[in-house]
Amino acid sequence: MTNVELSGRVGISAPPCLRRVRRLEETGIIRGYRALLNAPALGLDVVAFCLIGLHHQADAELKTFAERTRGWPIVRNAWMVSGESDFLLHCVASDLGAFQTFVIEELASAPNVDTVRTALTIRRVKDEGLVAFSEVRT
Repeated sequence: MTNVELSGRVGISAPPCLRRVRRLEETGIIRGYRALLNAPALGLDVVAFCLIGLHHQADAELKTFAERTRGWPIVRNAWMVSGESDFLLHCVASDLGAFQTFVIEELASAPNVDTVRTALTIRRVKDEGLVAFSEVRT
C-alpha cells in the first residue's frame, strides 16, 4: 500500500504518516516487508507442522538444532516451545513425497533428535497477520 493510501486509512496527511512509519521502522516495531505468495499456485501444496523432541535440552543442543532449522528451506517458521516437545516447525513442501523425504532423511536423522510428530494440514481456515492490532498495548 502506498503512503497516500495508508494516510487516508488512518486519517492523517501523507507527510506525518510517512514520518510515523519511518519511526516505527527505526525503532524495530516494523521489522520489514514481505510479499504474500500463493503457495499452491507455486506448486507448494503440502503444509505441515512438526513437533520435535530432543534427547538433550542443554543450551548448546537447543542452539544447535535452532541453527540447523535455518538451513532447511522446507522449514518456513520454527519456534522453541515448552511442554512435551522442544521445537515446533512450520513446513511447506511441493508434495507429500518431498515432505516425507525431509522428515525421514533430514529431520529424524538429525543429531540429538529423539521424537518427530507430524500433522498435515487439511485446509487453512484463517489467514491473518502475526499480531492483531487490538492486542497491541499502547
